[in-house]
Amino acid sequence: MARKRGSGSSGVIPPFEGEGTILDTDVVAEIESSYLEYSYSVIYQRALPDARDGLKPVHRRILYSMADSGLRPDRPYVKSARVVGDVMGRFHPHGDAAIYDAMVRLAQPFSMRVPLIDGHGNFGSPDDSPAAARYTEARLAPAALLLTDDLDEETVDLEPNYDGSLTQPSVLPAAYPNLLVNGTSGIAVGMATNMIPHNLVEVVDAARHLLDHPDATLDDLMELVPGPDLPGGGQLLGMQEVRSAYETGRGVVRMRATAEVAPAARGKSLITVTELPYGVGAERVIGKVKELVTGKKLQGISDVKDLTDRERGTQLVFEIKAGFNPQAVLAELFRLTPLEESFGINNVALVDGQPRTLGLKELLEVFLAHRVDVVTRRSRFRLRKAQERAHLVEGLLLALANIDEVVRIIRAAQDATEARANLIDRFQLSDVQAGYILDMQLRRLVALEVAKLEQELAELRARIAELEAILADPKKLRRVISGELADIAAEHGTPRRTVLVGGDLKALVTKRASSLEVADDPCDVLLSSTGLLARTPVEDASATSRTGRSRHDVIVGRARTTARGQVGLLTSAGRLVRIGVLDVPAVPGVTTGALSLRGGAPASEFIELAKGERILGLTSLRTDGPGLALATRDGIVKRVTPEWPAKGDAFDVISLKGNDEVVGAVELTDGEEELVLFTSTADLLRFPASAVRPQGRAGGGIAGVKLTKNATVIGFSAVGLTGGDTLFEEPVVVTGGGLPPEGRSKGPGLVSTVKVTPLSEYPRKGRATGGVRCQRLLSGEAILVLGWAGLAPAWAAGAGGEPVELPTAYGKRDGSGTPVESTAPAAIGRPYLGG
Repeated sequence: MARKRGSGSSGVIPPFEGEGTILDTDVVAEIESSYLEYSYSVIYQRALPDARDGLKPVHRRILYSMADSGLRPDRPYVKSARVVGDVMGRFHPHGDAAIYDAMVRLAQPFSMRVPLIDGHGNFGSPDDSPAAARYTEARLAPAALLLTDDLDEETVDLEPNYDGSLTQPSVLPAAYPNLLVNGTSGIAVGMATNMIPHNLVEVVDAARHLLDHPDATLDDLMELVPGPDLPGGGQLLGMQEVRSAYETGRGVVRMRATAEVAPAARGKSLITVTELPYGVGAERVIGKVKELVTGKKLQGISDVKDLTDRERGTQLVFEIKAGFNPQAVLAELFRLTPLEESFGINNVALVDGQPRTLGLKELLEVFLAHRVDVVTRRSRFRLRKAQERAHLVEGLLLALANIDEVVRIIRAAQDATEARANLIDRFQLSDVQAGYILDMQLRRLVALEVAKLEQELAELRARIAELEAILADPKKLRRVISGELADIAAEHGTPRRTVLVGGDLKALVTKRASSLEVADDPCDVLLSSTGLLARTPVEDASATSRTGRSRHDVIVGRARTTARGQVGLLTSAGRLVRIGVLDVPAVPGVTTGALSLRGGAPASEFIELAKGERILGLTSLRTDGPGLALATRDGIVKRVTPEWPAKGDAFDVISLKGNDEVVGAVELTDGEEELVLFTSTADLLRFPASAVRPQGRAGGGIAGVKLTKNATVIGFSAVGLTGGDTLFEEPVVVTGGGLPPEGRSKGPGLVSTVKVTPLSEYPRKGRATGGVRCQRLLSGEAILVLGWAGLAPAWAAGAGGEPVELPTAYGKRDGSGTPVESTAPAAIGRPYLGG
């Protein structure tokens, strides 16, 4: 307490030391000192993550407290309030609301690419707050164990908690690059961090590559990590900015929702948004749209509905008025609403206690250095424990080998101390071994126990040798780390969700329709093997990679046209149905692979199909070309004269007899192609298209291939042998033997073997002949169920559109196929490279 002034004093209090001392301090100096301490606390204890485990202190303490309490994925959920109370009472002396908010984020799948907490109850949405901690429950997610495992093996340093009563880890062991995978955000004093999430598999692949190639360049790493992967999917624009952020640690990217356009009744259209930008909720979008419509800044929208639920996921549906171009309305939605948002990347994290701005390579290097340290310390711990256990087992085996003498020494001793000393003196044991022998249970005397101990000792010695080799050889240590990373990616990895759109960000953002009209630009309409229909601008398509794989499935139909033109869908019933190109959903080119049709729409939504009728191909409805080539199940071929009626959306292009149906339809390019027919009896016939005289739409075609009894045509292709297409190699034939489908018109049969052969191996024969054998069917294969011919490379897809690897081509035309090991191919096609 302060001294009181005495009576008769001069009013000046003489200075002295001890309790109650008054010190004069300059106000400016005190404020500067206090503010500096506050700034330091915010930077290091609240706002910025550690670059090693990617966690802020509060997140680290939450995960450690839950792991210490045994709240593992295989244990029951506990109340979130209990978790918050434990964290606050033992490790984090701050407000319970702040702890619960941090905990909630770790459980939100729309915030975390790989959630670390398994939440039960209402943990909120991008629009709504979570329920109170007393209503929700939680436990650790499987991925969190990858961050907390090995804590009991002296892998990281421990530090006192806030009151010194407990210890807590200064950093978690972190078996994968959590900071890159889940991202983070935070605002400190004078600095901030805003890190975007990535795909676990891609990040792990990059880390493993850098582990093996420390001198790898940024471009090398970006081949494995092409860009961020957001929890909610969507599209990411501006890959140039992504590269800049990966190089400097700073950049701005543009996130865009994924939307599908489909026709509706009475001339209306529907825009369905299935994926929203990172951090954007449906209610926020709806509120902005209503504001724009009320202010007459956005036209063409008659209604908006949020049909989102757990089963369908995000379903935000906009109803477009008749007469308005839905693609132009969608462009306005991107421009004016949160359906398109910016994300400012600012990779600031703590490295050796200092805030640093890190690029992609630096972030991976910091993680790998931490992982090397963790695995080294873990190996030393395990080596020490194995050596200690081996030492005990050796002593125990020595005692069991001389059990009679050991018993005599123990019985002759006055107490345990004397027995211990006598054992050490007689058998040259250590004090620890002697004590362990004295504690030995009598059941250890059985022969089985001796055998178990000998086996355990052998395993321990092998383990000791392995650990010593790892610690002695940095290359083996790196291989251990790489193998563990590979296992993590295989167990916890998920496919990429975000589509990456290349090109200049400014050009992509400003390239929109200025009105509710769309320019009549050239475009390609594409049909995928799973029946998705989409269009892409020619300039986008030609800019796509010529080496990547389509992220959906193979392209089985392509028609070059313009945005305001029409194309025709060809069906197995011999019908051609006209549809408007503007009604087909547009998808952009993708720099990391050829083209994605994920934003396309099922072709069956554009036409009404009869029972058993299938969509086979596309035509551009050109009137100046060689027309269409068709083949039917009964062996008929036809070239259709390109004379399309002026009226009517649907018309026949061939007269079919009996139960015959079209099995293939191709739009010819120059009329110089060769037609290739495949029969169920594994025969192939090739002849020039010029051998088929063009007929009008009412014609029934002519004989194409001579069929044996009960044989049918199962495949039809047109191969262009001229034109100098340098993007493709020589023509190949892909065939597949197997079992037919049950019943007629139920899709392809089950393929059991596949063969790829150069087309040159098959001689040309005349039209209406029997062809030559194209594959030897093995035992158990009834018929040929798949046949395709075209310019290599050929791509294959399963029934669900998943990629299927084809065997290497070889020259034996009548040889047997290669057995299918996993997914059977259901469709074959050429890669779409645009241009």
